[in-house]
Amino acid sequence: MSYLCQAVSEPVEVDSETWSVPERPRLTRDVKGGGNEAMKRVVADHFGGPDVLHVVEEPVPRPGPGQVRVEVEAAGVSFTDALLRAGTYLGGPKPPFTPGYELVGRVREVGKGRQTLSEGDRVAALTVWGGYAEQVCVPGELAVPVPDDLDAALLVSIIFPYLTAYQLLHRAARARRGETVLLHGAAGRVGTAVLELAAPAGLRVYGTASADECAKVERLGAVAIDYRDEDFLPRVRELTGGGVDVALDGIGGTLSLRSFRALRPGGRLVVFGHYVTLAHGRKSRRGWLTWYASTAAVALAGLLSPRRRVLSYRIAKLRDRHPDWFRADLQELVRLLRAGVVNPEVAQRLPLTEARQAHELLNTSAAKGKLVLVP
Repeated sequence: MSYLCQAVSEPVEVDSETWSVPERPRLTRDVKGGGNEAMKRVVADHFGGPDVLHVVEEPVPRPGPGQVRVEVEAAGVSFTDALLRAGTYLGGPKPPFTPGYELVGRVREVGKGRQTLSEGDRVAALTVWGGYAEQVCVPGELAVPVPDDLDAALLVSIIFPYLTAYQLLHRAARARRGETVLLHGAAGRVGTAVLELAAPAGLRVYGTASADECAKVERLGAVAIDYRDEDFLPRVRELTGGGVDVALDGIGGTLSLRSFRALRPGGRLVVFGHYVTLAHGRKSRRGWLTWYASTAAVALAGLLSPRRRVLSYRIAKLRDRHPDWFRADLQELVRLLRAGVVNPEVAQRLPLTEARQAHELLNTSAAKGKLVLVP
């Protein structure tokens, strides 16, 4: 067995072969007693590429105890949805299942038990899976009230990428004003969110990106490093005079090991993704082997190092462990959205029935903004 530190320095046991994760509260659907009212939802009946997604029609679900039924106004489409679809998401569901990590909608029915929500309330929820539907039942305690006057597509755009970015900086890395940050994938959705949030936090960011995205990274206040033509490790050491205080790695593999070497004494590496496990929209066995081996190696390096730490971050696990943080951080992001501090971009709004097309667009949409499904 090996150990990898969870965000906020809480240890989590990691099985070196399977890396099993604790069960989180499931989204459930009770399709009995739905009357004659029907709805549509998207289903992946097996793991694979975008072609595995199709639409089914079924009775409207009824909320169980402690749940609310939400009529979905907007469901976000993210790279993590592609990991779920391909079967590379840690702790993800087995087919058949409905993808969909995040949603915004209206409460239409309240289940039995103590509830703080009422019918008609507008809420945002991090569903992890299940969001690609016209109606979804979610735990009431995990549905966060949001304003009525903000665009649903903009609201759903902050739930996953901006909340991830906010918690990476402030909950996991605990970055302090004046510190330096190495950010991989700086032009992606989470990367862009980190850059927007780093400036008001007083952080200096060095972001890796492709040559055609470097100008965008620099416009957002970071020092851009073209990862294809330049080795980030000596470049960062040169620019910072020895290394960075924080490194954020959502890609994984051997990049995690080299990012650990980019830390100065007292530095923290936060591993929060596994991009390398997906190739051409499908599960990469070679990528998985590389990811597991590199993650175990960098975890061990963090344990053995007296002055550098390795942390892991998963948004759903931190939400389940600290639901009060999830609620407070999302409400803070809504405030920043209204104040114009964060500016999520919506690349395209597609009907729910075009979920397959949305997934086909994922590889080319990150630089343009968020893809949103509108039931």
